[in-house]
Amino acid sequence: MMYTIEKQMEVIKRGTVEIIPENELAEKLKRSKSEGKPLKIKLGLDPTAPDLHMGHTVVLQKIRQFQEMGHETTIILGDFTARIGDPTGKSETRKQLSEEEVKQNAATYENQIFKVLMPEKTTLVFNSQWLSLLNFADVIQLAARHTVARMLERDDFHKRFYSNQPISVHEFLYPLMQGYDSVELHADIELGGTDQKFNLLMGRHLQKEMGQEPQIAITMPIIEGLDGVQKMSKSLGNYIGIDEIPQDMYGKAMSIPDELIMSYFTLLTSVSMDKLRDIETRLSDGVNPRDIKMDLARELVSFYHGEDAALQAEKQFKRVFQKRYLPEDMPEYHVLDEELEQGVIWLPKLLRIAGMCSSTSEAKRLINQGAVKVNDEKVTDSNKKIEPEPDIIIKVGKRKFIKLI
Repeated sequence: MMYTIEKQMEVIKRGTVEIIPENELAEKLKRSKSEGKPLKIKLGLDPTAPDLHMGHTVVLQKIRQFQEMGHETTIILGDFTARIGDPTGKSETRKQLSEEEVKQNAATYENQIFKVLMPEKTTLVFNSQWLSLLNFADVIQLAARHTVARMLERDDFHKRFYSNQPISVHEFLYPLMQGYDSVELHADIELGGTDQKFNLLMGRHLQKEMGQEPQIAITMPIIEGLDGVQKMSKSLGNYIGIDEIPQDMYGKAMSIPDELIMSYFTLLTSVSMDKLRDIETRLSDGVNPRDIKMDLARELVSFYHGEDAALQAEKQFKRVFQKRYLPEDMPEYHVLDEELEQGVIWLPKLLRIAGMCSSTSEAKRLINQGAVKVNDEKVTDSNKKIEPEPDIIIKVGKRKFIKLI
């Protein structure tokens, strides 16, 4: 698919918080297209924890969009910087990880990021390849390119300084090292969460200082977890893991508050812009949010486990969900072989012979009115035929239920 500059900008801006600066991004895209030379997209990941959840994939999904537009992607696994630990958002100095811990986490990251990214379009590098080669004089020269005053403008450092919380000197080196990664790669664009804005702009600053064209900084939102309040986090238990089994992933997606539907679709799935607009219209038109959440759950499970697994997870969810609302003394009906035509039965006929309606005419009218559900899915086609299977639940109106056996 060929992407115009306008289409690329539309895709890139999807779900982003800031593009710094947007006019320079447009110029880079124009030059890239005219020269036939892809842009260099950078994402740095410090392997400080062994597992990723969907909150981490917000930026990865944006990276994938760049890949689909034909740009080059380099993922920096910060094996060197992870030994310090990013001080972003921390009220105290982070515990430094051992080299062995970093290596173990990095191996897990490598496996997990390719659940989102396209392996054939991804280059993985470790920043120890260049950072470990810097001598003390190099570090001093790098540190001389920034001031303590500017470092203290950073929110977390500012708060710690004025509340008399200690700041170790090595923590000031972290954003310098992340910025130096951009210099080493000659990055055109770097992505990160909103909490990474200072670090992304450091890359832009150091590139200018060292005579390079500065990168564009793109920040993505920190997505809320299943509670709709706190950011997604394993420690808070409000997360969806990308390694979770299909049934758990589907069920968790169904549990999100309605107000998160659009942001989850926008940030966690690869559905088209047209489909996003359609979902927004359906929500504003009063479509039951549960139905749209089922679309979301199906999209997520399909992406990570495949369509067959998504359909099975959906069936499982419907069975479990329905049981919470079914009467204990629900009537049962066994469809006889002579009532079938080529293994299926006309739904209005089934409703009549099972005693749910007095006639097929009444059954057709109720179906056309949307008063009939099969396994909690509304049926509006009076020509509908079904293949009777055990445990199929049919509902007519609000109070009539029957289970096939």
